[in-house]
Amino acid sequence: MQPVEWIRFIAQFAQLNRRQRQAGIALLCGNGPHDVTVTLLENATQARLGCPACQSCHLHRHGHAHGLQRYRCVSCGRTFNALTGTPLAHLRHKSLWLDYADCLLDSRSVRQAAQQLGLHRNTTFRWRHRFLSVAKTDRPHCLHGIAEADELYVLESEKGSRQMTRPARRRGGHAHQRGISNEQVCILVARDRTGQTLDFVTGKGALTKAQLHHSLLPVIDKDVLLVTDGHAAYLAFAREAGISHQAVNLRAGIRVRGAAHVQNVNAYHSRLREWLRPFHGVATRYLPNYLGWRWILDARRIRSSETLLKATLGAFPHLSVT
Repeated sequence: MQPVEWIRFIAQFAQLNRRQRQAGIALLCGNGPHDVTVTLLENATQARLGCPACQSCHLHRHGHAHGLQRYRCVSCGRTFNALTGTPLAHLRHKSLWLDYADCLLDSRSVRQAAQQLGLHRNTTFRWRHRFLSVAKTDRPHCLHGIAEADELYVLESEKGSRQMTRPARRRGGHAHQRGISNEQVCILVARDRTGQTLDFVTGKGALTKAQLHHSLLPVIDKDVLLVTDGHAAYLAFAREAGISHQAVNLRAGIRVRGAAHVQNVNAYHSRLREWLRPFHGVATRYLPNYLGWRWILDARRIRSSETLLKATLGAFPHLSVT
């Protein structure tokens, strides 16, 4: 390479993002992006490696395939690798997985990610839900202290269904009925004052007392103070469950009663709605994945593509989750 060409070449380094810089360093060290990803995956699964068929830990190495170390179970004779039985099994283009994890952390759409990585949009759509299927489960186990709860409603969507029960709506569309109806899906969000958040897709139509018993009761302390709006279902639920409860009358303009308010959970609703808007209507069957995706971004427990790729395999960050 001529000196002038070299100067032009290195002048482009300032335009590289973090992932591209790391890939360049790996290439200079003799390791391609594929090798870096494989090493990360195998290190993440090494501590709990076992036979997915019989759960035996008695195994030995059995060659390589597709860049991954294969193992053979001594007990049952089955062969497997680090990705067998995980959401990433049978997926291709391992060298692009870290780049795609960056796309998730940047909230890129299916088409934006496909264009950036040079893949088909069906591939990036499939990767989205594979990557989120386990990562979305990294949630707090219980809410403590003062917990706020409120529901929001999104239009029910059959996007991607082969057999629809109604005419298709363009880019989400609008409900035919006014108010809350079976055309809308209820999302219950509960959030304590430390920022720990849980959400549940309770089903179509208005929230009921039975849905609160099923969703909320197992994840709140008995000594919690539950703060909600004046919805009758919350009052009946709290009375039957023996939980302290305070309601604020939002319709009357009473938003704060001392420490009792639902402003934290309503702010979370606002961020969630704004984040969902560019997707032009999320398919209802995939809604839990999107809620988990939003929690990953809002909680900031996962801040790098490497951490997200490990979480896809169930290796979550070592942070305290109550």
